[in-house]
Formats: sequence, structure tokens, C-alpha cells
Amino acid sequence: MLAGLRLAMGFLTVIPVGSPDIRRTREAMLLAPVAVLPVALVAALGGWAAGRIGIPLVIAGVLVVGLVALGTRAMHLDGLADTVDGLGSGKPAADALEIMRRGDVGPMGVVALALVLLGEAMAAGVVLVRPWGWLQLAVLIGVSRGALALACLRGVPSARPDGLGSLVAGSVPRFAAAAAWVVWTAALVASGVLAGQAWWWPLVGVAAVLVTSVWLVGLATRRLGGITGDVLGAVVELSSAVLLVSATAA
Repeated sequence: MLAGLRLAMGFLTVIPVGSPDIRRTREAMLLAPVAVLPVALVAALGGWAAGRIGIPLVIAGVLVVGLVALGTRAMHLDGLADTVDGLGSGKPAADALEIMRRGDVGPMGVVALALVLLGEAMAAGVVLVRPWGWLQLAVLIGVSRGALALACLRGVPSARPDGLGSLVAGSVPRFAAAAAWVVWTAALVASGVLAGQAWWWPLVGVAAVLVTSVWLVGLATRRLGGITGDVLGAVVELSSAVLLVSATAA
């Protein structure tokens, strides 16, 4: 498990972990929320501190989103933009994959980034107002990475023979993913209740994440032939936005 955690940190954060065991992909995808938790805590506490010294909470939310992007190399945002450009192009799989590989951002990718970042920043500001809101926010950010286990379920192919997608595609057993999400859901409910949110809203957020992740992975499989590292980034970023927005409900 420690080897998988180190690999997840190496994949998903700027935290130095040396040379992790690249074979521990199953554990890495299952432990992704734990691996990102240090970054999430720093970002959430940074936003909380900004609010405490009088900075408007909308700006504090922007700070949270910026710190998360910094701590994760903005890789998920890059994946979101590339995935939207590739799938939105309407081109055959080979051409769409080439668009995603190039990495330059088109109009659709820009719009997707703007909407997601705006939603995340505003939602983070709302959550920070609550007692223990910083803790709920950290849990939300961490658990959003649990979507990686859904995107890497057994049977999900890789769209390319190389890249991150080929390393992790199909690596997570369905039972293990289900068990992990029971734990992540319990953490969401507990942190939400502690922050004063009704207990059922985190369940709504989890349901929305499941639907969004399954839809995007299914779309990528039909259109591209499987997942790529960019698709994984898009799944994470959309899941983060969904969870954060659902957390704004009382």
C-alpha cells in the first residue's frame, strides 16, 4: 500500500517521492484521494487563512483553486482542455487523439476551463464560510481524485499503447473501487455534517460523480477506443467541480 501511495503522489502531485514502483497502478488509483490530501489541506487552509484576514471569500476560492493547480502541476486542467478539444472536434479517433497529443488549447477547451475554474472557485468560497468548511473543502478535493478508480475499472481499455492511460487502464477491480467509494462517501458525509450541511447532499454529489465519470469514460471509449491520461485528468476535474458545486447546497 505504501508503494502504491508513493506512486499516486508521484503521478498526481509535486510532492517528491523518489522513484516509485511503476507496477503499483491499482493501489495508486485506489489511494489517489489520500495521496492528494496534503495538497488539498494546504489549499483549503490557505483559503481559510485568506478569509480570516479579510480577503473576500470569492478571492479566497480563487486562491484555493490556484494552490491545487500548483500542487498538482495543473495536469488535470490540461487534461480537461485537451479532452474537450479532442472529443469536441468530431474527428475520427486517430485525428482526435492527435489533437489531444498536441496540447495546444482550442476555443472549446478554453470555455471548458473557464466554466470549471469559475464554478470551483465560487463553490470553494461558499464552503469556506462554514464552520469547519476548510476541512470539508479538503475532503472534497481529495475525494474527487477517487474518480480515477472509476475511470480505470477492469474492462476499460487504453486508447493508446503508450502514455499514462496504457499504464493504468483496466487496473482496478470493480469490488475494490466500490469498497473505496464507500469509504470516500463516508468521509464526505462526515465532513459535510461537521460543516453544517444536510447529510444527503454529499450523497447527491457522489451520485453525480458516478454518472459523470461513467458517461465520460464511456464516451471516450466509443470515440477514442479507450482512455488516455488526458481523459483521466478530465474525469478528475469534472468530478471536482461536481462535488464542490453540490457542497454549496445547505
